Amino acid sequence: MATKVVMPTLGLTMTEGTIEEWKANEGDKVNKGDVLFSVSTDKLTNDIEAEESGTLLKVVHPAGSVVECKKTIAWIGEEGEAIPEDDGDEAPAEEAAPEAAPAAASAPATASEPAADGKKSVVVIGAGPGGYVAAIRAAQLGADVTVVEQEYLGGTCLNVGCIPTKSILHSAELYEQVKSQAANIGVDVEGVSVNFGQVMKHKSEVSAQLVNGIGGLFAANKITKIDGSAAFTGEKQLEVTKANGSKETLNPDAIIVASGSVNATPPIPGVGKDENPACIGSTEALELEEIPKSMVVIGGGVIGLELACAYATFGTKVEVVEALDKMLPILDQDIVAVGVSHLENMGVGFHLSCTVQEVEKTAVGGKVKCVDKDGNNLEFEAEKVLVAVGRRSNTEALNLDAAGIKNDRGRILVNDKMQTNVPGVYAIGDCVFGKAMLAHTASAMGEVAAENIMGIEAEYDQSTCPSCVYMEPEAASVGMTEDEAKAKGLDYKVGKFPMMANGKAIIANGGEGLVKIIADSKYGQVLGVHIAGPRATDLIAEGALAIKVEATLDELIETIHSHPTISETMREAALDAEGRVIHMPPR
Repeated sequence: MATKVVMPTLGLTMTEGTIEEWKANEGDKVNKGDVLFSVSTDKLTNDIEAEESGTLLKVVHPAGSVVECKKTIAWIGEEGEAIPEDDGDEAPAEEAAPEAAPAAASAPATASEPAADGKKSVVVIGAGPGGYVAAIRAAQLGADVTVVEQEYLGGTCLNVGCIPTKSILHSAELYEQVKSQAANIGVDVEGVSVNFGQVMKHKSEVSAQLVNGIGGLFAANKITKIDGSAAFTGEKQLEVTKANGSKETLNPDAIIVASGSVNATPPIPGVGKDENPACIGSTEALELEEIPKSMVVIGGGVIGLELACAYATFGTKVEVVEALDKMLPILDQDIVAVGVSHLENMGVGFHLSCTVQEVEKTAVGGKVKCVDKDGNNLEFEAEKVLVAVGRRSNTEALNLDAAGIKNDRGRILVNDKMQTNVPGVYAIGDCVFGKAMLAHTASAMGEVAAENIMGIEAEYDQSTCPSCVYMEPEAASVGMTEDEAKAKGLDYKVGKFPMMANGKAIIANGGEGLVKIIADSKYGQVLGVHIAGPRATDLIAEGALAIKVEATLDELIETIHSHPTISETMREAALDAEGRVIHMPPR
């Protein structure tokens, strides 16, 4: 007798799932334990195995369907077997779900209710961390949302940026920990090595899981996705060129531009990929098939140092060339010094105030020719030359002039509500002028834009935006650096606490790192928090919250931090600023 295949319940709160992909077609033989289909809910994607062997007789709900838990989605049985008349082909969740009750006309829009002025049409250009978040928030508030994406869900961040980079860095970190710490902590490991193919495979699997999750979120929020590219043909008019070449004109009530950024290529002879295959950007660095023996990194920013750290850990000889007189100028330099020292101990060479003149193609790969601050000529030859001098806004194809959208060399001008000069047109993320080019800032801007469109007053506040660098050890910063406080002539005080005096940090990485807090001298208000050490990128949220609520040193001190945790370093740094640090001799 034919057996039903139902939508599984994968968690206590799961009510429906999105069928991402069928691994078998109708008529195919399947064995018990074979992966039959994949299902997503929120940001998780799971492979579901067949519970019986047989032939896949019928697929009731195709890929892309949103189906309630325990509803029939397919039948498995003997070849040619008839399916019962009541075959369980029930309506998908989106068809069966009752319509939401409209908000009362007199009620103001809130974070959980649709705007009182009715359903609005919103088009979002780009499905990166800014665009997809903006789309979901607008849909939550009752908008009819369409997203136009020409490449892939999740944008640069999920596919060729934040997520794959951090996955590779995690592999590198674990490899380094096994090599340097295992024996000391009593874990004997023989023949540890890097399987670089598996490193890259794992990276791709993580990205795919998250990208599939966004597809599930779009389905759950009834967001329409168009595969194609958009360009303005008027103030609030778009022409969309679809993947199949057809065109469609859209005239929504509001438009959110979330087109992101692309790698910047400096005007240096020889750095173009067409000129020299050895020259790569961050995207290519995440797709290498083999670990290069040597690499020159042009640029000492976040992207350059994260990839330098990963490949140096894997065994690549890395030289970093930076035109400025400091690495990571966005961070407090006391924190940067910790990371640079660690990388130097790994064998990474740093060359500051060093200007690249050209990259010459050689038998090895590429030779980077530079001039230092004293006018000396320097040359560095390597298999790969990573060009990591930053990113630029990706707006060239949008035809901003047709809409009259003001911009600075392609970077769109917006106010704190993310509004452009054209009513009803908003811009968020890397494509805007004067804001931090970070995934989490794009997401925050996306929520602000969506809420303003739907009648909720919201403003973007960059003062609580952390900057994070996932090198070893991690570094993170929020608020004012000491150099900035000094430049503004503020009366401030500084608290510092070394990770070497924290038990959990000693266990985690031998105690390498530092917490530094900048505070106003008169009231003790926290102005900036800067961390290098284990889990710095997680700990920085406490600093961001302290700045948001205008917390004082006393309030940080009076908040009990659990023991043993690395978070205790935050309280100790605050104590140090007040001259009463406990776990360190007085300075």
